[in-house]
Amino acid sequence: MTRATRPAAPGRPKDLEKRAAILDAAKALFPARGYDGVSMDAIAQAAGVSKLTVYSHFQDKDTLFVEAVKARCEDLLPSDLFVARFEGPIRGQLLRIARAFFSLITSEDAVNIHRMMSRQLPDDSHLPRLFWDAGPKRTTEALAAFLRAEHAAGELHIPDCALAASQFFCLLKGEHHAKLTCGCHDPLDPRAVEKHLEATVDLFLRAYGPGRHGA
Repeated sequence: MTRATRPAAPGRPKDLEKRAAILDAAKALFPARGYDGVSMDAIAQAAGVSKLTVYSHFQDKDTLFVEAVKARCEDLLPSDLFVARFEGPIRGQLLRIARAFFSLITSEDAVNIHRMMSRQLPDDSHLPRLFWDAGPKRTTEALAAFLRAEHAAGELHIPDCALAASQFFCLLKGEHHAKLTCGCHDPLDPRAVEKHLEATVDLFLRAYGPGRHGA
């Protein structure tokens, strides 16, 4: 009697710890050195892995840069913030989004990346589009989806959720972000920041009510 042939075992899954180490290295090096100043060799050295391992997880430097931007956004602005919960006043959830977004855009890494994108680059450079699609565009689309859910539930009245999402984030940046990107390193006053965020959320709700009250 012939023993049944066992199916071939699946390939060993990629080492998630090494992938995380590579991403952590990329998140640190790209803002500090700029895109052109970072090599895959440098990423490998910082992550404590071989260059072959880096390429096995990320096929090229563009892919690694995109994934690093996504990961940094997820670190400070996790996707579950944009899940419409319908628990309590909507003002509370918008404030949580506002605080997380403001922490992200005023972080040292984010300011450095913003400056890198703002410097003069060749007209045919693909870097700004890579960054925009991986960071600001994805974040704005996530907020727009949240606003659509709230609009459908009757909590907000927003004719154009994509536009409203862009407006919300632009308002949140305000003078604070502009000063940081211009090189003004005055310490942010937490009370002034909170006042700015609350005023922005309240302005947004006045523009796009009706919403839940009693916040």
